[in-house]
Amino acid sequence: MLIQPDPTFYPSAREAMRAPREKLAYVALLDTKGEGRPDGLATVDLDPDSPAYGTVVGVHDMTVPGDELHHFGWNVCSAALCPYAPHPHVERRYLVVPGLRSSRIYVFDVKDDPARPKLVKTIEPEVIFERTGYSRPHTVHCGTDAIYVSALGNVDGDAPGGVFMLDHDTFEPLGPWEADRGPQRLHYDFWWHLGHDTMITSEWGTPNMIEAGPDLGLLVGRQYGHKLHVWDLRKRTHLQQIDLGDQHQMALELRPAHDPTKTYGFVNTVISVEDLSANIFTWYLEDGVWKAKKTITIPAEPADPALLPEPLKQFGAVPPLVSDISLTLDDRILLVSAWGTGELLAFDVSDPLNPRQTGSVRVGGITGRAAHPGTPGTPRNGGPQMVEVSRDGRRAYFTNSLYRSWDEVFYPDGIDGWLVKADIAEDGSIALDPGFLVDFAADGRRPHQVRLQGGDSSSDSFCYP
Repeated sequence: MLIQPDPTFYPSAREAMRAPREKLAYVALLDTKGEGRPDGLATVDLDPDSPAYGTVVGVHDMTVPGDELHHFGWNVCSAALCPYAPHPHVERRYLVVPGLRSSRIYVFDVKDDPARPKLVKTIEPEVIFERTGYSRPHTVHCGTDAIYVSALGNVDGDAPGGVFMLDHDTFEPLGPWEADRGPQRLHYDFWWHLGHDTMITSEWGTPNMIEAGPDLGLLVGRQYGHKLHVWDLRKRTHLQQIDLGDQHQMALELRPAHDPTKTYGFVNTVISVEDLSANIFTWYLEDGVWKAKKTITIPAEPADPALLPEPLKQFGAVPPLVSDISLTLDDRILLVSAWGTGELLAFDVSDPLNPRQTGSVRVGGITGRAAHPGTPGTPRNGGPQMVEVSRDGRRAYFTNSLYRSWDEVFYPDGIDGWLVKADIAEDGSIALDPGFLVDFAADGRRPHQVRLQGGDSSSDSFCYP
């Protein structure tokens, strides 16, 4: 047992911003060739003083194919310092890696050799089904008292989806989190305001709605998720739902303020059925009621139909398809990844209800195929997708694959995987680093979620301002 708390735990986001620079990234790799090859967990060197900087220094293959690794996280983090459920002597030692398609969860130990994670436990799908009633684990967050995991649906791949818990010592499934879910059925992400005992959840769709790829009928019928749900975090009961408008389909990533005294956050909706735009909403608490306001609109871009994949030809435009967002620890800069147009945008959200754009870079895109500055003249496919920001708020790392069946619809010629870095200036402007490009084309697998050694902007929550 540690005598002192893990040195990567910080009581506040402000303290975490003073942490040492990250030296490693862990990246989930998706096999797409259908030849029986498993997914992998890659380690990338991020130390600029290392001769291996910007290269893959290790890959661990999973035990069986077909997992579709997704949004993995740590067993514990800075939330362990919270006063009402303290666990200060646990270690940020394990990565908990869910297989979205297989419903299998892997646990990796990174303590002894951080560059080469060691698989120490596998939770088989049948155990998750039996003990939680859920399937398709998607996102992992370290809480004050347990590991929390979102699941997109029930065992049959239908509604309801929700959250279940794992013991953060044994990793055994503890059961479903919800005591009373009220009207909530669809599910995607979850996060919390620890200082206000409040959880927020979002909606995408059930596994049966998404696994075969985007369904135009469901989209036009406005059947994908478009609501936020507010919960009492301690009582585990549903309090309120916020409808963002059924034209705003697929309410995905949740990024609450890191300051636990604040009661606001941001969520992205992937596509509007009215004009193909993507939108960012700010949720906030006002006079005891949780509300949401559309604060950023990213429009679709006109395009030659001949260059568009089949579902988009009739529209003659590329939707931005915003699929991820990331908020710096000082709650000042919001990074927005537009996977369709190949753009990473930056916004100053110091005034959360009135964001101001501060920067933009492009790489990839459905029709743009913008080159990376490190390899000018080489078109890139895919686009900014999963984005993660360093603790000091100066570097954003992002990958280009979303979800296998959706990749194939919007990028039918395939996606050659890459991981790149954008530097974030003090004024919020961003620039691609021409010297950092990790190309996964030789490996043949596509990168998705990125986690940074010691924590990053979306792995930890804090109990002190």
